[in-house]
Amino acid sequence: MKKILKSDIISTGPDIQPTLENEETALFPLQEEDFEILYEAASDPRIWEQHPNKDRWKREVFRTFFDGAIESRGAFKIVNKATKKVIGSTRFYDYNEVKNSIFIGYTFYGIKYWGKGINGNVKAMMLNYIFQYVSKVNFHIGADNIRSQIAVGRLGAEKIGEQQVEYYGEDPKLNFVYEIKNENWKSKNKI
Repeated sequence: MKKILKSDIISTGPDIQPTLENEETALFPLQEEDFEILYEAASDPRIWEQHPNKDRWKREVFRTFFDGAIESRGAFKIVNKATKKVIGSTRFYDYNEVKNSIFIGYTFYGIKYWGKGINGNVKAMMLNYIFQYVSKVNFHIGADNIRSQIAVGRLGAEKIGEQQVEYYGEDPKLNFVYEIKNENWKSKNKI
């Protein structure tokens, strides 16, 4: 019996896995054959210190994370265009036609790419693209993930709630929900 995915049911809405790129970074749809190169980028335990699942650096735990990314049909590998190296991953998920919203998350970068403006660069590409189709973008941020809370705050996101989130193949974890509205993003970035 075929497992029916939420993404099988949703037939309308934006393409949540386009190729996006600018001068420095490219986002390509994540494929099954990307497991090894993405795991290489994800295998440093320091990446996951503040994430809800601190063991994602372990191969078998990362495999579950990766399988969820593939099934989401909205995940990307992030490539540094200068080096052609895969440096992390992110995704669009939970498009809601009624609320005209979508989530961005499950983002991580290799340690040597932290503090270089890459996350802001990647999120700006994603937000500029998806705000053609939705009025709100939300983020689930682990309650203990201070780095990511600061990062979405820099984008202009505001905390709007708390929620237990059941990650693919994992137990529920407390997350804060942040939101950016289309008009606020455009005003802040003079679009």
